[in-house]
Amino acid sequence: MDVDPRHYNHVAINDNDVHNIVLSYLVHNCYKESVESFVASTGMKQPADCLEDMEKRKRIFHCAVEGNALKAIELTEQLAPDLLGKNKELHFDLLSLHFVELVCSKKCTEALEFAQNQLTPFGKVEKYVSKLEDFMALLAYEEPEKSPMFHLLSLDYRQQVADSLNRAVLAHSNLPNYTAMERLIQQTTVVRQSISEENAKNGPPPFSLKDFIRS
Repeated sequence: MDVDPRHYNHVAINDNDVHNIVLSYLVHNCYKESVESFVASTGMKQPADCLEDMEKRKRIFHCAVEGNALKAIELTEQLAPDLLGKNKELHFDLLSLHFVELVCSKKCTEALEFAQNQLTPFGKVEKYVSKLEDFMALLAYEEPEKSPMFHLLSLDYRQQVADSLNRAVLAHSNLPNYTAMERLIQQTTVVRQSISEENAKNGPPPFSLKDFIRS
């Protein structure tokens, strides 16, 4: 049988643990003012060099989300000089964002030249071939936003690349690239799914994270 939430309501939670989880989330997502307020109100010790690095990461993140990929690359190389050289896939994703911006701005000739100079070399590696084909196909459409590859122009795609970049920068700085809250949710999901699977014969409903959060 699945665990009734009432069975662990009595378990004490240390306030410092809760504070660290919240602070981890705020730092990860570059909420500088919120970090300052939270640290001041809880009396926690502010992480070393936290605010300065946060500002740099925040600027990089926003550049990527806004489609200013070349600036994001420049700032990343200043903060983590060897990161993109080692993480080719992330470098490709950032360059592809710039290509998309050129296509959306109807600068097709410039987009083609950029692709030939910056993206085509990645085609020597098999895993980039299909990605290259998708991006290059955008040039065939007068309205690329209506093409089968429209998702490459979306805010969601830019957000995905920006999130990957933020995680990579954190890892490069020997900081956790996932928040404590994300890790707890991942662990809770795995444990509860295992419990549900073990008790499947008794007929409990499949584990739902959404329902668990509401309970």
